[in-house]
Amino acid sequence: MAASNWTTPHPSTFILLGIPGQEAVHIWISIPFCSVYILSLLGNGLLLAVIKTEPSLHEPMYLFLSMLALADLIISTTTLPKTLCIFWFRDHTIPTNGCLAQIFLIHSITCMESGYMLAMAFDRYVAICNPLRHSAILTNQVVAKIGLVIVMRGAVLLGPHPFLLKQLPYCRTNVISHTYCEFMALVKLACADTTVMSAYSLVVAFLAGGLDFILIVLSYILILQAVFRLPSKEARHKSLSTCSSHVCVMLVFYTPTIFTYLSHRFGHMAPHIQILIANIYLLFPPMMNPIIYGVRTPAIRQRALLILGIKPA
Repeated sequence: MAASNWTTPHPSTFILLGIPGQEAVHIWISIPFCSVYILSLLGNGLLLAVIKTEPSLHEPMYLFLSMLALADLIISTTTLPKTLCIFWFRDHTIPTNGCLAQIFLIHSITCMESGYMLAMAFDRYVAICNPLRHSAILTNQVVAKIGLVIVMRGAVLLGPHPFLLKQLPYCRTNVISHTYCEFMALVKLACADTTVMSAYSLVVAFLAGGLDFILIVLSYILILQAVFRLPSKEARHKSLSTCSSHVCVMLVFYTPTIFTYLSHRFGHMAPHIQILIANIYLLFPPMMNPIIYGVRTPAIRQRALLILGIKPA
């Protein structure tokens, strides 16, 4: 597709191609995309309603989970409606400011989600390694402050990205071979030295996700050490079961995130495969998180069935 209305190095719009080379099957690709989006909206909306209406779930773990569910709703809505417009209506144009806002929201909310994962790991660490002080350490006020710090960290670390991108000249083209505006995709379009910006992005990626992942792994090493010191097999099993849902959610989040980040920077796979994987990283975790906690947490499952008008078995 030729770039339209592009006459200056600072275009007023960008053009999102969708999935290059797969235009003929865009309508078919849209079916699983739309299905996953609807499931994400319904699942996370129901999860928020369950946590709000069930007093027994007003605990740090589930309060952090509700923050994660809200972030999942925002990040899905940031990308999917425009992607579906590309697939259904061939509406490829996005304003430059809208494109930059999309980049900020995607990366800042991903940073926040990583922070919520770390907060949930810290909650499990305190609950298992220092159970008698759990309620004293993680009060509702402390949970709210942790949530606020996580939001501020995402905004501060990722806030410079759109402003830096807006200063770059795009003298080659304003066409983005993607379904949404992605930071590295815009950097590659620029006809200027982007070494400093790429280095800054790497530092932010480490501070926003890499460091969180290291601390989560460390927390689970300490948790496992504490669990295996417990005297009975039943106590060990019960302690590990309280962590299993979080571990599943963490794997669902970090596996596609790390793979997508590495493929964007160092990968040499086919472009349409790379774009599909990038979309999976934004769509799959928001759909799976409510399912994982709904299946593995009886209180959430039973309350969800009541809200849906189904009598629990």
